[in-house]
Amino acid sequence: MSVGKIEPLWTVHDLSDFLGVPVHTVRGWRSKGYGPPARKVGKHLRYDPVRVREWFDGLAVEDAA
Repeated sequence: MSVGKIEPLWTVHDLSDFLGVPVHTVRGWRSKGYGPPARKVGKHLRYDPVRVREWFDGLAVEDAA
């Protein structure tokens, strides 16, 4: 049985780099209940890259106009 490679969880900095927005923006979104889902691991915030991509793919294209 083969186990697939698990992609590491992202930090807020990784998410910021992926989206091309400042860390401050990501933190602001979170305080407003917007943005991709995150989880706390101890006191650290982590993002599942698969869920981030799903969230991003679900954004309306019309909103970018």
